Amino acid sequence: MKILNNIGKYAIMLSIVYSKPEKWRIFREKLFNEIELIGVKSLPIVALMSAFMGGVISLQTASNISNPLLPAYTVGYITRSSTILEFSPTIISLILAGKVGSNIASEIGTMRVTEQIDALEIMGVNSLNFLVLPKITAAMIFFPILIIFSIGLALVGGWLALTLSGLSSTETYIYGIRSFYLDKEIIYALTKSVVFAFLITSIASFYGYYTKGGALDVGRSSTQSVVSASIGILIANFLLTQMILLQ
Repeated sequence: MKILNNIGKYAIMLSIVYSKPEKWRIFREKLFNEIELIGVKSLPIVALMSAFMGGVISLQTASNISNPLLPAYTVGYITRSSTILEFSPTIISLILAGKVGSNIASEIGTMRVTEQIDALEIMGVNSLNFLVLPKITAAMIFFPILIIFSIGLALVGGWLALTLSGLSSTETYIYGIRSFYLDKEIIYALTKSVVFAFLITSIASFYGYYTKGGALDVGRSSTQSVVSASIGILIANFLLTQMILLQ
């Protein structure tokens, strides 16, 4: 029953969030601030995770391919496919659900318990639209850029791991990356990144906005937002794979 109640409150929240901003100048300023906080400041962790992730995928693939009938470029092909289809859009989004989602829930939750949101409401400001819409918009704009950045670094990480270990040559690896490429793979990855960005920011904002109590409750809301966003990402990942990749 509580889950259904939360879903209803979540739907109502979104209907209020997606109303016309009262002042576009303020909205643009907050949008660029959120792009920096949500997107630009996530670049270091995305870079680190992607480079090592690509290296691990390529090394594991190379070590497990013992069949002489498989061509040498299979390592590059599998590394590219695994990175584009699953690891970069899904794993990086799960990591960002912890980083970005917890920050958003904590920020809005703190504003709620310190009555800053109540002050906005008293002044006649649509607090949901003012606080949440720039965050969701910024994430949906910048997450695809982060995922493209992640894919590129993962492939570079895979190349470095293979060449430094002597398991493959540069030419063979690049040939594998270019083999059997389909535009649908990139479209699928970027579509997932936009959907995941929406889920992370909207769910985190929901738990932060409806926080009640004090500092401990802000921490609980932050934890709940990460767990719920992660579950939402996994469910959406399954549905999007059925709708896009298997059609």
